Amino acid sequence: MKLPLRLVVTAIACLAVLAAAPAADDPPRFSAWSQPVNLGSVVNSSYYEGCPTISKSGLSLFFRTNLPGGQGGADIWVAQRDSLEEPWEAPVNLGDTVNSPANEYCTALSPDEHWMIFVSDRWVDGVNTLQDFWITHRQNRRDDFGWEAPTKLGSVVNSAAHDNAPRYFEDPMTGELLLFFAGGRPTGGPVSGDIWVAPALDDRKDLFGTPTLVPEPFSVPIYNDSHPLMRKDGLEFIFVSNRPGSALQDIWAATRDSLEDPWSAPFNLTTVNSAAQDFRPTLSFDGKTLIFASDRPGGFGTGDLYISTRIKLRGRW
Repeated sequence: MKLPLRLVVTAIACLAVLAAAPAADDPPRFSAWSQPVNLGSVVNSSYYEGCPTISKSGLSLFFRTNLPGGQGGADIWVAQRDSLEEPWEAPVNLGDTVNSPANEYCTALSPDEHWMIFVSDRWVDGVNTLQDFWITHRQNRRDDFGWEAPTKLGSVVNSAAHDNAPRYFEDPMTGELLLFFAGGRPTGGPVSGDIWVAPALDDRKDLFGTPTLVPEPFSVPIYNDSHPLMRKDGLEFIFVSNRPGSALQDIWAATRDSLEDPWSAPFNLTTVNSAAQDFRPTLSFDGKTLIFASDRPGGFGTGDLYISTRIKLRGRW
């Protein structure tokens, strides 16, 4: 049986059934994160902006906002730019194919960028779905407005509790596709926030198996751990937590030198975090740009998007 948690849990005895993967050859090393900078008034507004997802090209930034002109509540919008050197253009609502009069937010793009999972609390057959995962597809991965009518991801991944903050991850060694997310289902810890992972089934990007709790150090029962994000090489795991050392909700990370090595103890990204709420990060494909949401003072609204960068010092993917 394949064990997708090989990527996140290396100390479990059942991993002995797996063949050892080769160690990373000269794993990448990065500088510290820079002081965050507000993305500015073109992207941010006097309303609430959050839940960013940046495309592989770095030219599209999906996020949620309750900016007027949407379908109702919070909607998914996208800001675009012509090159990495250009500023972001004014965001555009994805329209009523994806958005509804309810709330839509927290997107995740599949590795090929043809699929997008998002969260919605829309009503279905007269029943409020709380926070559940929905999925939509587009034929052209460069068409940010070509999304088809979404469908609910299903009851295997969705639960009666709140399910939130999805992120795809493709195992660089095997190609196996995983879905990380946050949720408060009863089989987790006694508080509302834990991190879960579900394997894709039948090489599909829209069908997932039973989720498994990602254990410590990423889901600690007495803390609220959420918003998981794995770097593409599987050597850095970024998440949000209120564990000791946090102001309120802070962004944390853990690293390892190879897929066979244990994770480091999670550490607070002190340069990035503030005394306010800092959460829902997205990482650029090259690992050098972090965009996240924060309600720190000095922004344009109740929640804004901020950017921090770092330099790659050495190593390769």
